[in-house]
Amino acid sequence: MTQPLNTGKIVFLGAGSAAFGLSMYKDMFTCGELAGSTVVLVDTNAEALERMTALARRMNAVSGAGITIEHTTDRRAALPGADFVVNAVAIDRNRLWRLDFEVPKKHGVRHTLGENGGPGGLFFTLRTLPLIFDIARDIHELCPNALFINLSNPESRVVLALSRYSPIRSMGMCHGIFLARWFICQILGMAEKDVDCWGAGLNHFQWLLHIRDRATGRDLYPLLREREKDHDPAFTPLTRKLFRSFGLWPTCSDDHTGEYLPYGWEGGEHGFNFEQDARDRAGLMGHMDRVIREEIPVPEDWLQPSWGDRAIHVITGILQNSKRFVESGVVCNRGTIPNLPADLAVEVPVIADAAGVHPVSLGPLPDACARLLTVQAGVQQMAVEAAVHGSKEMALQALLLDPVINSTDAAVHILDELWEINRPYIRPCI
Repeated sequence: MTQPLNTGKIVFLGAGSAAFGLSMYKDMFTCGELAGSTVVLVDTNAEALERMTALARRMNAVSGAGITIEHTTDRRAALPGADFVVNAVAIDRNRLWRLDFEVPKKHGVRHTLGENGGPGGLFFTLRTLPLIFDIARDIHELCPNALFINLSNPESRVVLALSRYSPIRSMGMCHGIFLARWFICQILGMAEKDVDCWGAGLNHFQWLLHIRDRATGRDLYPLLREREKDHDPAFTPLTRKLFRSFGLWPTCSDDHTGEYLPYGWEGGEHGFNFEQDARDRAGLMGHMDRVIREEIPVPEDWLQPSWGDRAIHVITGILQNSKRFVESGVVCNRGTIPNLPADLAVEVPVIADAAGVHPVSLGPLPDACARLLTVQAGVQQMAVEAAVHGSKEMALQALLLDPVINSTDAAVHILDELWEINRPYIRPCI
């Protein structure tokens, strides 16, 4: 006899995001384990929310997932009774992110994306954490047993701050390990579905401790080392330099990993392509509108599981007590990687079941790899303190700790300029 499915309530904050929303929908409406559950979509942008709600209802109907879809612009109205709160919120994302990249460059700081490391990572933290703590206080009041699953950057700093200063349960999810697998498979000449990657480290800077053939368990590192020697030298050059120097492949890409390194610009310092992103989003939303109006069918690949963030895997693992293995989650370390600080937010494999989310320890990192991450650990810890206390003095200290900063004068000029730009969002969190 088939066991009935357990049901739950999922609140999705920032559901108006086309990219995060579609990725979530692919998993939500194809997993087959959420029938009878309620999903509440929340966004302050009413137009974007209406579009994504209509798309959710269309995909729900076509897939036969049997999920109840609700929506609201009022976060507090959505939260009571929630079992899971998924967050994809960002503040004025592209405008402020562009400034996070351009202002440091103007003052002579060479960096890559300006998002999770360097000055950009600091200001992402300063403006984002006050909002995150507002959400956390609402969760603690209205649904204290809910698991907060964060999808927004800066992942490591959000989870670190909440683990230090909030009583709610939280974790982060990222698709970085799968992006690293894509790069590896281009060199190996293998399909991604045939390769397993096991990594541990920081968000956007894990070290892959195992790369194996999924069917046989064969160690693929010897083959990767051999084929990498003759591969196109222009292909992900910074990652490959680190691979040759440290002996393990780092995630997840030159631009993301490069944010944490003083020489990260060697992998390219062009920044994020905001113009292409705007074109892609406009195209995606136009496609969504045609699907919603039933002018075209729901694309077949929208009715297949996503390759990215595994939030729905965690949720169904907990709801159905299925002991679901998830390749990567951002969690508080507490000894999972024994040679990194215990209170750091690390990215490791996790298992989800009715008892919660359980980090999987792969043991200590090789000493040199751990030491490289430890440099960034101090930066992230100081940035969190600056944001939590709304302190410009601490923010300067965080900048001067960061290996991307090459001048004290530049640090002061960057701080003054970006602080004024972000002033409306910076305030003490506790």
